[in-house]
Amino acid sequence: MTADPATLDLILRSARSFDQYTGQPVSDATLHAIWDLMKWGPTSANGLPARILFLKTDNAKEKLRPALAANNVDKTMAAPVVALIGHDTRFFERLPHLFPTSPSARDWFDGKPHAEITAFRNGTLQGAYLIIAARAVGLDCGPMSGFDNAVVDAVFFPDGRVKSNFLCCLGYGVADSLTERAPRLAFDEACKIL
Repeated sequence: MTADPATLDLILRSARSFDQYTGQPVSDATLHAIWDLMKWGPTSANGLPARILFLKTDNAKEKLRPALAANNVDKTMAAPVVALIGHDTRFFERLPHLFPTSPSARDWFDGKPHAEITAFRNGTLQGAYLIIAARAVGLDCGPMSGFDNAVVDAVFFPDGRVKSNFLCCLGYGVADSLTERAPRLAFDEACKIL
């Protein structure tokens, strides 16, 4: 089975990164729908290390303000929702439930040096799934990395278990605010078939 052209346009080909959003609010049900789609994306040993805070209130977004790069403040504060995508550094503690076919799966990561990069890599994958899922349910996205992770972690994840990765503004984008789309690399510039 292949996705139809309209779906491919919606989630990737015609989708854009937005800096401006309409005032239309994003419902909690829509945020639940995003998770209910993105959770099906593959992760190593079904570890699902992503942890997401959906910042909707002005108070929550104000806590983020000191960590933002100057050029990201206005668009972030104005977005209806800011998804803070992090990863649980101890994701493996849930593997007995999430990966029950391998009773020793927790031991693959607990105390091992590759646990942190596994959490980061797979949490990043889940962040990409979030973008695709958000677009699939009708939202526009503005992913960004222009912020101080240490400040964000101290405020939002003070116990140190979860580490922030990137932010993604969510809402209904203002289409006439977009600039011309930037070019992309051709297959031969980025890929080889060996």
